[in-house]
Amino acid sequence: MNIQNYYLIVPFAPLLGAIIAGLFGRLLGRTTTHRIVIALVGLSLFSAIRIFQDVMAGHMFNGPVYTWLTTGDTSFQVGFLIDRLTATMMLVVTSVSLMVHIYTIGYMKEDEGYQRFFSYISLFTFSMLMLVMSNNFMQLFFGWEAVGLVSYLLIGFWYTRPTAIYANLKAFLVNRVGDFGFLLGIGLILKVFGTLDYAAVFANVANHANDIAPIPGMSVNLLTAICILLFIGAMGKSAQFPLHVWLPDSMEGPTPISALIHAATMVTAGIFMVARMSPVFELSDAALSFVMVIGAITALFMGFLGIIQNDIKRVIAYSTLSQLGYMTVALGASAYPVAIFHLMTHAFFKALLFLAAGSVIIGMHHDQDIRNMGGLRKYMPVTWITSLIGSLALIGTPFFSGFYSKDSIIEAVGHSHLAGSGFAYFSVVAGVFVTAFYSFRMYFLVFHGKERFGHQKTEDRGQNTEAHHDAHDGDHDNEEVSHDHHHGLAPGQKPHESPWVVTLPLILLAIPSVMIGYVAIEPMLFGGYFKDAIYIAQNHEVMQELQEEFHGSFAMALHAFSSLPLWLAIAGVASAAVFYLKRPDIPAAIQKRFHGIYTLLDNKYYFDRFNDWFYAGGARMLSSFLGNVGDKFLIDGLVVNGSANLVGRFSGVVRRFQSGYIYHYAFTMIVGVFVLLSIRNWF
Repeated sequence: MNIQNYYLIVPFAPLLGAIIAGLFGRLLGRTTTHRIVIALVGLSLFSAIRIFQDVMAGHMFNGPVYTWLTTGDTSFQVGFLIDRLTATMMLVVTSVSLMVHIYTIGYMKEDEGYQRFFSYISLFTFSMLMLVMSNNFMQLFFGWEAVGLVSYLLIGFWYTRPTAIYANLKAFLVNRVGDFGFLLGIGLILKVFGTLDYAAVFANVANHANDIAPIPGMSVNLLTAICILLFIGAMGKSAQFPLHVWLPDSMEGPTPISALIHAATMVTAGIFMVARMSPVFELSDAALSFVMVIGAITALFMGFLGIIQNDIKRVIAYSTLSQLGYMTVALGASAYPVAIFHLMTHAFFKALLFLAAGSVIIGMHHDQDIRNMGGLRKYMPVTWITSLIGSLALIGTPFFSGFYSKDSIIEAVGHSHLAGSGFAYFSVVAGVFVTAFYSFRMYFLVFHGKERFGHQKTEDRGQNTEAHHDAHDGDHDNEEVSHDHHHGLAPGQKPHESPWVVTLPLILLAIPSVMIGYVAIEPMLFGGYFKDAIYIAQNHEVMQELQEEFHGSFAMALHAFSSLPLWLAIAGVASAAVFYLKRPDIPAAIQKRFHGIYTLLDNKYYFDRFNDWFYAGGARMLSSFLGNVGDKFLIDGLVVNGSANLVGRFSGVVRRFQSGYIYHYAFTMIVGVFVLLSIRNWF
């Protein structure tokens, strides 16, 4: 088969699956539907592998598929750019998507929206693939908005629950803020360059390095303005401070969605976009510093929030926020290959952690509070060992995949000389301890220690997270229509291991979580893997310095034992073991002693309250003002009703002259002639 046919199969096979499941799912039945959809996603993965092999053989493609619209001298086209960056993203998206599709068979088996769910996740896969395969800004924006729309549908999948509706609206609106900046950046590119094609823009971008942006009332470097506007879009999609607030609430969606959207694909779209735009970002140190500082804030301060979470999925959600911050820091340090490398390794071990959390939720009969667990190791051995592997990869344990990418980020930031690099380095190093502490806090509370399940739940153990609005997360088997269903194990009931359709994806994801970093670091970072896809300016020497220090995967792991980050990770694990296995009284004492800090973290730095008060409250006040003053007083009162009253009063006076008496009409005519003559003589 011609390789270009595979280019079409990769995105359109999942689209076909989404159409079949969405329109004909009820007709086909559950089993036939998931077989067709999974087979088509598998075909997409197979095609992605074939394309990857072709790209590794030195072949690239950049061209249009068809012209969608032409206006004036501008053409809007659908086209593909197939290079090593695209091929890597295609493999990550399709492989994780296939694991999630298989996992969904077991997780959603009793849900009434079974076929609808398969349609949504397959449609999401199509949207993400169109985003990463695009060769122009128009198609990039289409994929960008499409993943936002489908994520809205998936987060609010259980649409009868108010918390799910609140969460998906929040995600949609916060992303619109970022997308507004993104669209402005694309508009500025079209105005300046006259084209939306990547290659044409990148070829001409150096000629505009010293231009001033055509923004009225501002004197800003053109490329700095473009980069910051584009990055604002990435801040929304990749949940960077301060547009991070939507991602924790999005845990209201089913667990497979958390793995697909919030670990491996959608939230990494912003990281991919900045890496793709490297020829533009490399010409603006100010923009790179901005990216680095935002990422550093997200990496450290979102990690702090993970420490106090008691919902198993929310701990992993804040971990995702923190790791996205690490990727963003790498982008700001001009270590784009390292950011994509961490994107890839993170996709596997974070999807593993989310799916393992879902397995725990199934075993616990949909209780998500880690304070009600403990000792699950002997009841759920497969989930236990895969969770341990994912946690070890997350904290950067030597020889695990997360170590190679995370340690490379820390080293890259340490070599950077851009403004803000000192703060960024402190944040990513301190974040190592924080990550290890909250990761193993969750691990120990869930799988080790005394068994705390099967007892009467306490009303509140001190945490006031909004994760527990009414029910924990809503991950349940078709119980969203009932508000009196039981969550958790009944007294005397024991947890159970999940079925093979749940545990098989865990095992398959655990393999790359262990090995892929060791195998891939040398070719991806130091073998010129991204040489034709990512541009790094000569004055940004971070990757060169990393290469000089690299002496092989094994040597890098051994060297880690003499470095600060590894010992911080060990300290984090040890602290979690002491606090939550040996001396559980210590966390309670710390919470009481530092109640103010705990309250600040528990309220997530009050961002949600500020947004509700300032933006939502301000919008309500403005709409109330416009409704009462603009609509009721001005439009209804003065314009509509006022004009009607004026005409009514005028006609009431005029009709008095329509009496039927001739002398009245004669008098009126005389008055009229007098008025006309007066006007004529006056002017």
